[in-house]
Amino acid sequence: MTQSTHYLSIDIGGTFIKHALINHSGQIVFVKKEATPSNLSEFKDVLKNVLKEYTNQVKAVAVSCPGKIDSEAGIVYHGGALTFLHEFPLKDFIEKEINLPCGVMNDGKSAALAELWLGQLKGIENGGVMTLGTGVGGGLILNGSLHSGAHFQAGELSMMMLTSESPVAMDAIGGARGSAVNFVKQAAEMLGLDDVLDGRHVFEELEKKNELIYPLFENYCQGVAFMMMNVQAVVDLEKIAIGGGISAQPILVEEIKRQHQKILDGFPVFSSMMPPIEIVACHFRNEAGLLGALYHLLEEMDQH
Repeated sequence: MTQSTHYLSIDIGGTFIKHALINHSGQIVFVKKEATPSNLSEFKDVLKNVLKEYTNQVKAVAVSCPGKIDSEAGIVYHGGALTFLHEFPLKDFIEKEINLPCGVMNDGKSAALAELWLGQLKGIENGGVMTLGTGVGGGLILNGSLHSGAHFQAGELSMMMLTSESPVAMDAIGGARGSAVNFVKQAAEMLGLDDVLDGRHVFEELEKKNELIYPLFENYCQGVAFMMMNVQAVVDLEKIAIGGGISAQPILVEEIKRQHQKILDGFPVFSSMMPPIEIVACHFRNEAGLLGALYHLLEEMDQH
């Protein structure tokens, strides 16, 4: 293990901070994780300890993080669930601490880059990733490269408005309509489960076509399909990969495909104008942030 062949990749999540040693080809040597702190002071301490662990083992540091990320300056805005990260200069903090180059990328965009590099979007010129979790994140690959937009906002599908009513109600934006967490909670309540986050039990019942919750599932997948149609109308993608923990359930992708086709069948003008789009599950789930952040870092280092 030498400094010249390995990178440290850090994936900051709401529950855990994962860190991994990865080589230039994207092969993960090992992964460890720490509990994510709830304030900035403790967060800095955890980060310092992680960086110390890899001193003299790596040549650069890659980070995937929630929130709106200025990936050029490496500053976090809003921070998703980690609101204490708002306006935190993460790149500068790490570079001063370990004296190595650092790249920082939003988690949804990292997932898209992981799929572009080694997953479902490899070789795809125009594709996207939708990550279904608490909200709806994602990333757009246009002309073979990540599209960040003028303000690093591109691909944040949670902000999509799905109504013409004003003022816009929170349940009429993409983040609420496409929230996997909201769907599981609603279904669990309808089933009378003690644990409203018991997604495993919910999907066991869906596999049995439970009539109590299946219409809710169809409605949820229809909402996701509508969002896809809106994206497709604007950027004309070849392929969309679905990410987030829920994407491990094959029935989810199948139902989204069915609802997508149903929309096309109901609007013949759409089906004649809009070419078919391939809808698949993401190849990477737990490793997506780690690998996508590294891909971004490698691209950044190649440009210098």
